[in-house]
This record gives sequence, C-alpha cells and structure tokens, in this order.
Amino acid sequence: MLSKVLSAAVYGLDAYLVEVEVDLSPGNLFSYNTVGLPDAAVKESRNRVQAAIKNTGFKFPYNRHITVNLAPADIRKEGSAFDLPIAIGILNVDKIVKSDKLKDYVILGELSLGGKVKPIKGALPIAATLSKNPAIKGLILPSENADEVSVVEELEIIPIKNFPETIRFLNSDLKIPPVKKKSLDSFSLKEHYPVDFSEVKGQHHVKRALEVASAGGHNIIMIGPPGSGKSMLAKRIPTILPPMVLEEAIETTKIHSIMGMLKEGQGLITTRPFRSPHHTISDAGLIGGGHIPMPGEVSLSHNGVLFLDELPEFKRNVLEVMRQPLEDSQVTISRASSSLTYPAGFMLVAAMNPCPCGNKTHQSKECICTPLQIKKYLSRISGPLMDRIDIHVEVPALNFTELVSKNGGEKQSHTIAESVNRAREIQHERFRDEKNNHNAGMSTRQLKKFCKIKADGERLLESAINAMGLSARAYDRILKVSRTIADLAGLEEIQTEHLAEAVQYRSLDKEAWVN
Repeated sequence: MLSKVLSAAVYGLDAYLVEVEVDLSPGNLFSYNTVGLPDAAVKESRNRVQAAIKNTGFKFPYNRHITVNLAPADIRKEGSAFDLPIAIGILNVDKIVKSDKLKDYVILGELSLGGKVKPIKGALPIAATLSKNPAIKGLILPSENADEVSVVEELEIIPIKNFPETIRFLNSDLKIPPVKKKSLDSFSLKEHYPVDFSEVKGQHHVKRALEVASAGGHNIIMIGPPGSGKSMLAKRIPTILPPMVLEEAIETTKIHSIMGMLKEGQGLITTRPFRSPHHTISDAGLIGGGHIPMPGEVSLSHNGVLFLDELPEFKRNVLEVMRQPLEDSQVTISRASSSLTYPAGFMLVAAMNPCPCGNKTHQSKECICTPLQIKKYLSRISGPLMDRIDIHVEVPALNFTELVSKNGGEKQSHTIAESVNRAREIQHERFRDEKNNHNAGMSTRQLKKFCKIKADGERLLESAINAMGLSARAYDRILKVSRTIADLAGLEEIQTEHLAEAVQYRSLDKEAWVN
C-alpha cells in the first residue's frame, strides 16, 4: 500500500517541493529502505521515526517491507526535516492518519525519540517559496520556527510541538490556530548596538574615512600598528550604516536560516551582520562550499560588514576567491552535480600592520624589519584585490595625552549615521532606475554620467596618477569615493577638494609605502 505526503527542501536561497512516498509491503522479515539520493541524516531518520512512533503510543509496522522514496529522486536530499512527513506517511498507509489534509499541507520537522518536533533549517526560504504556489494551502512546521516565517503572506502556517499533535490536527480532532502574520509595522527595524563611535578616542581622520566608506558602501582597509584601535573602529561600523529595510532583513534572515544560525524564537534579523572570520579560514569557509553548496562568510555578511583582521595572514588563495563577490556582489559555487549562486553584497573592512613587526609607523617604537621583509609582507595581498578596496587609511598609534583623555570622540554613532543616511538617500534617488543603490557599485556608464569633473580636477587626478602609478581601476575608485564625499556635503558637482580627499585614501598605492 502506498501513501504520499508533501514536504520541501532548500536549494540555494529557494526551495522545491518533495513528495515523500511511503510503500508498505507484506513480508516475513522487516526491512526499511530510503531512496531518492538521501544523505546520512536522512538515512538515520529510520531510527528516529521508529522510536517516535513507538514511544508516542502508535504501532510501528515491523512485519512489513518499508520503502521511502523522496521525489524528485535526482536531487540530493539532506537534513532531518523529513522525519515528520515520513512518520506521517507510514501511519497514513494503515489509515491511522487520514488523507484529507495531506494534499493541502506541506509538512516539515525533525523528530526526537520521544516524539517532540524539533526546529529545522531553512524554514523561511521554504515558506517564501510555497507562498507563491496556489496549490498549497499551508505549512505544518515546528513551533520554534513560527516567528521566523511569520512575515510570509498567502500561506497558512500551522505550528506544532509534537508528533501526536500533528496527527490530531490532520485527523481534524484538534484545531491549531495559524501563526499570526506580522506586518512591517510590527517589526522594529531600528538597530540597537552595545558599542558607539564616541567610545573611540582620537583617530578623527579614520572616523571620517569610515563615514565616507559607510555613506557610499565602499570597501576600506586600515593600516596601523598593533593597539592603534583598528578592530575597535571596525566593530562600530554597523552602528553608522543605514537601518535595513524589510526586503534586506528577509534576505539576510533566509541565509542565516539555511545555516541554522537563528536563535530560538528569533524572527527577522534586523541588525546588519558583522562577520569576523579567523585568518586560518579556508576558501570554502569564506566563499561557501560543501557537497551541496552552502553559503560562506561572504554570504553571511550580506547586507552587512565582513571584517578581515590581519589581512596579510590570510592564505593567498583564500583572498583571491573574494575577487568575484567583491565585483559582482554575489558568489557562484559550482560542483559536478550542481551550481548555486548566493548573494554577497557586503562591505569589506580589512585591517593590517604596516610591516611584520607592526612598528613601521609607530611614533616611539623602532621597526626591526628590513625593506625586503616589508615588501614581501605587503605583497601577500595581490594588486587586483587591493584595487577592489576603495579606501586605504593609516591608523597611527595614540599618544599618552589621547589615551588618558577623559573625553571620547566628539561624535556619537547616531550623529554620524544621520549624515550617512542623508548621503544614501541622495544615492537611492540617483539610482532609482538602476540595479545598484550606492556609489560603490557604479558601472563605467554611470561613472561617466554621475562623476563629471572640471578641468582643475582633471589636472589634480593627472598629477596623482603620474606620481602614484595608479591603475585604471584605482582611478575609477577615486571617482566613486569623491562622488560620495560630494554627497556627504550635499553638493551636486564634484569639487576639487573632494577629489583631493579621495586621492588621500590611496595610501597603499604610494611607492614610499613599500620602500
């Protein structure tokens, strides 16, 4: 006898329907087989399903041959979310579960041995995809995932806590109220952070560079000796970025949902991500990978900040794989069986020492590195990667007077954020008919249209290019940064002083730096 239960699985940031077919055939010896390209977690569902059915007072058919097919059979299935639909399918064959509602509801959930339904990964992208399918009435899933999917419209969400409760609902013996939908107004998208820029003493020019970077979505690298405050400054960048809109919050939450990184009871992620991987990370950990490609740190940083501290300590091949997401704001992971694309629209913030010992630019400590060692240290970062970083800023060590000062920074994060938001609003209006929404993503055509400069500005850039040996990409970066500086000033035209400030943010292009 055969039963069919609807379930779903995640593929990239989207989802697809999975038909869980269960066949029970008579036989003297018990057997249980799962087909349809299941991974180890799916195969192990056999033991969880058996124990859950038995321990909740139902009879498991040990006198049958059980075959579970997960269709479509040509896509690998992974995870534990198929436990509940498989158990429902087994009991449906023996008419313990009625078939009336099975065609209308998609069922997801991991089973404990005692029959409790545990939370799953990827609930939000699954619900978002199912909401576009008119043939699906609702989704039955663990109650711990209810807040996560409460923003999805056009889909009835039924939260369940245990296996018997699911059966009673499907048999119409129990009414479970659907999850109450939450509108944009019910979510507070205002970010709250425990840190503030006013806590950072000194470094006024660095704060200015970070303000410019945040206003235009520019990548930035900070160069300075250990203890100068590079990490402290980087951790406060999200406090001055614009608040996320609902679409950004949903997309960010989808990525974290796929990775199972949402806290219990957490709904939308409304705080911009800040990811700071260790320099020992692999290229797969940074970009993404696995047998079934999963997001890496660049995607987990989407709509937020990716902070790479001690940049030259990262492996060369790891840094080089970032070139595609830095250019395209997405990353494509190809495997023999599949190729998936994940969003990777992050702001790169990097930090590094000026030399191996870190004291080259220190005011009082002596550098013990040779010129060859310094050049070798800096060469760990390739030119093409450095060209993709718009702003280079030097972070000097603080002197004693600045350290003991009782006054913090003169600007709080919310004050800087107001200036950043005004500049972003100008850019949103400028690019309202374009794909990008900030200056850092301008194309060559947009550069010609929005970054026109006067004759004196052209002479300034000519001198800078000749003196510093800038590449064509670095020239474009200067124009983009100067456009942002003009936006912060509320000016339509790029002035010479804006270009001069942008040129100053190319420290690593100076020959004096590596000599």
